[in-house]
Amino acid sequence: ADDLIGHVVDGWSAAPPVAVDAAGDPIADVHTLMHHLDRLASERRAAQPFEPMTGVVAALHASDGGVPKRPIASAVVDVGGLVGDRQGNRQHHGRPWQALCLFSIDVIDELTAEGHPIVPGSVGENISVAGVDWSRLRGGLTIDIGDVRLRTSSPAAPCRKVGGSFADGDWNRIDHTTRPGRARWYASVIAGGSVSPGDPVVITA
Repeated sequence: ADDLIGHVVDGWSAAPPVAVDAAGDPIADVHTLMHHLDRLASERRAAQPFEPMTGVVAALHASDGGVPKRPIASAVVDVGGLVGDRQGNRQHHGRPWQALCLFSIDVIDELTAEGHPIVPGSVGENISVAGVDWSRLRGGLTIDIGDVRLRTSSPAAPCRKVGGSFADGDWNRIDHTTRPGRARWYASVIAGGSVSPGDPVVITA
């Protein structure tokens, strides 16, 4: 998945491991990428069974760019993500597989108990979810919230802009590599619709 995303984001410094659009059309490249990610997810579902999880939408957040994202009462989700939300840095955020950023309210509570000033929305998530074992999340999972259907793509890499949410400024406290189970997750939008706090969340393979 990293190689495929690298093709779309940075171009290739060597021959790609999969066939890509020869013309270099960015729309076609993204389309190809999403198909390959879906194929990888299908292969993983077959090889690694996943017990479904259920939770609830705890909060929704949006901003005109940057963090913190402010709480909102309800939201409309389309293929581009949460309508009315904007990413300040489009080079690293907001691609189709990063349409929404999800985080766990339970992980936030753990970090708060450790003395960090993190609150829902302060690290840039759009949807805060409660009641889910966040350590079990992986790429390729399907998340249903009413009519909305999402597909997890990859952990969201933190940066210095969310450092203010941590007492020591160490944003790597939510980095998937160093703290697995505490990372935010990106998701693509398979089907859009409306979302409100309290809506049930169903996560399946």
